[in-house]
Amino acid sequence: MNKVPALKTQRLQVGGMDCTSCAMKIEGAVEKLAGVAELSVVVATGRMIVTYDPARVSEADIQQRVTALGYTIVEGKSKSPAKQSSHDHSSHDHSSHDHNSHDDGDEDDGHNHGGGEVDLKREGILVGVVITLFVLGSVFEKQLNATPYSIGAYLVFIPAYLLSGWTVLTTAGRNILRGQVFDENFLMTIATVGAIAIKQLPEAVGVMLFFKIGELFQELAVSKSRRSISSLLEIRPDAANLKTANGIEVVSPERIEVGDTIIIKPGEKVPLDGQIVEGNSQVDTSALTGESVPRTVNVGETVLAGTINQTGLLTVTVTKLFGESSISRILDLVENASSKKAETEKFITKFARRYTPIVVISSLLVALIPPLLIPGATRAEWVYRALVLLVISCPCGLVISIPLGYFGGIGGAAKRGILVKGSTFLDTLSGVKAIAFDKTGTLTKGVFKVSEIVPYNGFRQDDLFRIAAEAEANSNHPIAKSIRTAYDSYAVTRGDRPIGEASISNYTEIAAHGIQATIEGKLVLAGNDRLMHRENIAHDTCNVEGTVVHLAVDRVYAGYIIIADEMKEDAVQAIRDLRAAGVERIMMLTGDSQAVAQRMAKTLGVDTFAAELLPEDKVAAIEKLLWEFSKKGKVAFVGDGINDAPVIARADVGIAMGGFGSDAAIETADVVLMTDSPSKVAEAIQVGRKTNAVVMQNIIFALTIKVIFIGLGLMGLATMWEAVFADVGVALVAIFNATRVLK
Repeated sequence: MNKVPALKTQRLQVGGMDCTSCAMKIEGAVEKLAGVAELSVVVATGRMIVTYDPARVSEADIQQRVTALGYTIVEGKSKSPAKQSSHDHSSHDHSSHDHNSHDDGDEDDGHNHGGGEVDLKREGILVGVVITLFVLGSVFEKQLNATPYSIGAYLVFIPAYLLSGWTVLTTAGRNILRGQVFDENFLMTIATVGAIAIKQLPEAVGVMLFFKIGELFQELAVSKSRRSISSLLEIRPDAANLKTANGIEVVSPERIEVGDTIIIKPGEKVPLDGQIVEGNSQVDTSALTGESVPRTVNVGETVLAGTINQTGLLTVTVTKLFGESSISRILDLVENASSKKAETEKFITKFARRYTPIVVISSLLVALIPPLLIPGATRAEWVYRALVLLVISCPCGLVISIPLGYFGGIGGAAKRGILVKGSTFLDTLSGVKAIAFDKTGTLTKGVFKVSEIVPYNGFRQDDLFRIAAEAEANSNHPIAKSIRTAYDSYAVTRGDRPIGEASISNYTEIAAHGIQATIEGKLVLAGNDRLMHRENIAHDTCNVEGTVVHLAVDRVYAGYIIIADEMKEDAVQAIRDLRAAGVERIMMLTGDSQAVAQRMAKTLGVDTFAAELLPEDKVAAIEKLLWEFSKKGKVAFVGDGINDAPVIARADVGIAMGGFGSDAAIETADVVLMTDSPSKVAEAIQVGRKTNAVVMQNIIFALTIKVIFIGLGLMGLATMWEAVFADVGVALVAIFNATRVLK
């Protein structure tokens, strides 16, 4: 058998990368290395994520390929994370979040790489100078051309040309020396140098000037999109007030252990997930959930890292390490969201790499062939048409605006508390036609309360209650916790001994059925109706309405306890919104009883439901749905528990409740809802459709305009000025259209 190579995933921080074209160059160069299995360059964070075979290529080889292009590797910010998602090779490294660490690397492709607002201001001044020279040259063109050999025109237009195009010219030269010939810099250089050669100086300067203006607007658009993501990353807490024997010590959140006590003062960020043990307050959760209304929290409730304590002093017991907290998961998801590209992005990237050489060769043929075949055709005329074709054909509008559209979609969704792990999932969301929901914790609050205790066969109510609490003492299931919590309160009022003093042995959890344990020498069974049938316990209470825990002692039926689980406030509205969004099939999958599921399905108004399911049964139900909708559209599954992880992974798009969902569900999901609100599912679909629509608009608009102007250029009806509009104008319109997704 062939041995499967042990692949390694590395994340490298790249300095000097500030645009989509940069990412394309790096991807194109590194992908050619033997042993590179998967590669993604994330412009949003300046990060390259590469999966490779260490036996065939080294990290040094990869870094050398990047630095050869004129970029830098930011030292101390490369990570080789160990933890990997089940959906992707990309790793989740929670120990370092280098959000704004873009180095001032060499300029490589005509874009402004490293100075933020200062550089944009400098570029603006430069453009102003060039415009002044260009206007002067155009106004006095006749007088300037009156001098011998048009020296006056050259003295005005050439400085304007060099000021506006120096970066493009030098980058094109550098790239040619590195073997990176065919890009927009090369197209602009050939077109404008050719225009100068045939004495079309204003056109040459105009092309470079408008190209520079286009680049400036591109930088502004990218900066706006990046700020929307950076604002999310700023919610990372910097310090925590650790309560020690010597008082309060201010430490890094990474130093805090589970079980430590921290103090959160009014106005401070909550540094780690934890449970309130003292105090009450209002907490601003908008950074995580997108919801502007503060939430009131009291003793016993959970607070999440990244939220802001507004009014009261809180004492909190830490329940999760920083690397496992909600805020850490969010930072990781946001940083890596752009690494999973949509098929449209991948297509456009490949298209641009092949398109540019074709355009150059076609332009060369246009310049050479017609003068030889068409009577009366002049070389100068067809060279000019070829130059017009070069300018028109530049793929900037597509290459820039499409990734920007997806980037805006991810950022816009994040503002609403919807974390999409990649642009490919935005595309999938836009095509969702069927959705299956888990019930408990997804459509319901998952907060169970004991509502009724019904003893049988001579057992007393308080005895049944205690037996149930003792049987569930070691279980982490929400129903088990609700029984223990209810019994603890009940015992305190009666002065009974607490749970734990009884002798519990031979404890066994029976998957999807319940619990078996020996308590004070008696065999106790606690679980659902299936457990009673499995163990042949005689009972006549199979069809009790509600979530039920049946109990048997020494194989004698002892009675049952009804547990109530409250439906989420927006659950019914969520179903209505999905129907309004055009979802054709809405289904509920649950491990709960048939009676409970039927009542819930009727209240919600879902199309169909399946009850008493094991995790593998849910997978089978999703697979059936996938088969039914294989030609109609995509299938989504929404869940929150660890048992939902396999179904989340199997669906076309898996959606997890992020606030209180299990780590397994969140890690496996493609989309995470930070509010735990099912109504956000329809909103996520709408964001996906809006993003997809904008991307399609840009593709159709850019290609249509270019095809029209290419035809006009070949017929001699379009000049270099129209060519500039077809290139820079299309790029600007597409970029501004893409930024609409952020709103």
